[in-house]
Amino acid sequence: MDKFLKLNPDKKERILEAAYNEFSINTYENASTNRIVKEAGIGKGMLFFYFNSKKDLNIYLVEEGVEYIKKEYVDKIDENETDFLEKWKSLSRIKFEAYKKRPYIINFMANVYLNNDMEELPADLKSRIKEITGLGYAKLFKNLDTSLFRSDLSEEKVMRYIKLMMAGYEMELVERLKGVNFHEMDVEPLWDEFYEYIDDLKTIFYK
Repeated sequence: MDKFLKLNPDKKERILEAAYNEFSINTYENASTNRIVKEAGIGKGMLFFYFNSKKDLNIYLVEEGVEYIKKEYVDKIDENETDFLEKWKSLSRIKFEAYKKRPYIINFMANVYLNNDMEELPADLKSRIKEITGLGYAKLFKNLDTSLFRSDLSEEKVMRYIKLMMAGYEMELVERLKGVNFHEMDVEPLWDEFYEYIDDLKTIFYK
């Protein structure tokens, strides 16, 4: 792995992007190193010069993915924000910026979670994933002012309803934006729509 870290940054990023893309659209078993080297424009021998096996490559991708999510998402969560929906608004901006920088990492990590593609991972890396996931949830729910919620529903129900509705909204948005190049798109109208949605949720679930 040390040899890979010393590689020319542009070539390194090209290999990583090809590998992340391949593993994000396929399960671990179905991912093909042949397709990775073709997409990256390198020889197969070069890939295995840096990584001993497909398993080693996958482990490296997960390790880098976990640290990217921690640095670009979890570490940036504002624990001092007490308004649940305002915190979610801020988180969405953070998540989008992380996705815009390196979308293939976010797609890959989503695939790891959704398909439970962690069987090949060492125990310490599985623990690291759980640790970062737990930290993110802890920061999301820390210091919330639940007195803002309507009083005829329990706090747990309000937060559950909001999470379900936000998840549905995000899934719909992902479908609408498939294939979009965010670097060439004016995304501010999307944020205006999102903030309006947040305000609607406040009308429904806040006092």
